[in-house]
Amino acid sequence: MTAPRTLMDIHETAEGVTFPIRVQPRASRCECAGVQDGAVRLKITAPPVEGRANEECIRLLAEALNLRKRQITILSGRKSRNKVVAVAGLSAAALRERLAGLAATGPDIPAPQENAT
Repeated sequence: MTAPRTLMDIHETAEGVTFPIRVQPRASRCECAGVQDGAVRLKITAPPVEGRANEECIRLLAEALNLRKRQITILSGRKSRNKVVAVAGLSAAALRERLAGLAATGPDIPAPQENAT
């Protein structure tokens, strides 16, 4: 049996970088759960309904990587747990550094609060 891959498949583009993520919707809390099988693993509380999980993925990545939400785009996998994300204005080295910083400080990110209407 082989161990899970921990190396990420990061591609640099003219605008920034692209990399894979694996999403677990309806988790008990929002967090970046490390790198598994070559993809950043995200646990999010939102259900995969009407794009809410995709919105929360973008919000979580932006907060965890200290980026603006508009810098992050889902390129493929909008209706899948496996997605490819593009980040504008970031190099592969900077992405690796920020992901390493996440591992050092802990993965928990507060979940968004529901608006009471």
